[in-house]
Amino acid sequence: MSRPPLARERVLDAYEALLIDEGERAATIDATARAAGVSKGGLLYHFGSREALEAGLVARLNELVTADVEAMAEATEGPVAYFLRTSAMDGDPLDRAIIAVSRVSQSGNAAAADALHEMREKWSTLLRPHTTDATALDLVMLVSDGLYFNNAIREGGMARPVPRGGAMDALIALVERSTRM
Repeated sequence: MSRPPLARERVLDAYEALLIDEGERAATIDATARAAGVSKGGLLYHFGSREALEAGLVARLNELVTADVEAMAEATEGPVAYFLRTSAMDGDPLDRAIIAVSRVSQSGNAAAADALHEMREKWSTLLRPHTTDATALDLVMLVSDGLYFNNAIREGGMARPVPRGGAMDALIALVERSTRM
């Protein structure tokens, strides 16, 4: 697959940043073009409408999720440990895409909501064989959600702490023991 043009990626980066930093209402075509450093016509060349821009963002998320699932499947520490460890946001491209697509989904975009649902399904499908049953899988997914959510809560401009290092290792060990009983 060939690499998308740089201007197209800059437009998606700008749109994503606007969604994350200022919200869906501020992420207009004009604001996105300005933030990307392209003309409105340049933006419309790559994305003919706001809907096309949203679809481009969803496609980006799908590509990042596919890569994440592949990395999870190949992780030497195992899929459950990888999944939980990467549930603590660190501002990587997947985290940013999830937040941006969530904002688009909240505005009523069905394709964005479907992409988020499919993301969780892909993760669940890979994790399922590494848990004893549906309840154990729910535990893994909900701990992941808690890590992600806790890290997303801002207090005084700072993200709340999530377990790191030995504390994360201990949490992962506890979840893994609980899901293999």
